[in-house]
Amino acid sequence: MTYTSQADLVERFGARMLLDLTDRATPPAGEIDAGVVTRALEDTDAAINGFLLGRYRLPLPSTPPMLRDIAQAVAIYKMHRDVVSEKIRLDYLDAMKLLGQIGTGAVRLDIAGVEPASSGASGVQTIDRERELTPESLKGFI
Repeated sequence: MTYTSQADLVERFGARMLLDLTDRATPPAGEIDAGVVTRALEDTDAAINGFLLGRYRLPLPSTPPMLRDIAQAVAIYKMHRDVVSEKIRLDYLDAMKLLGQIGTGAVRLDIAGVEPASSGASGVQTIDRERELTPESLKGFI
């Protein structure tokens, strides 16, 4: 499952930017190289899946908007060969940080029924009665 598409990248960043990043032919072909875009999208999907694996069942039934945004930031960064603008770099770093938080469970994706059930090992445990402190129950401690 791809989390974003070439059309999404064109909509967000503009055709001119994608043309500048992907047209690597000599002489320039004057059109977006779909192969370069596809490789960047595949690399992006692999990176995202690495963070989701174990926390969510893959492939996801749908792409949450948060993941689409992350995928776009990562893919456009991966298409750069040389110098990256500060905005693209910061967006990439923010996306990777957010992926890390999704991977640890600090941020949850809004996908019903996909995240595995908790093991019950975390949280507060309580008992319903007070423990008696008697010489017999403290045997070995005094």
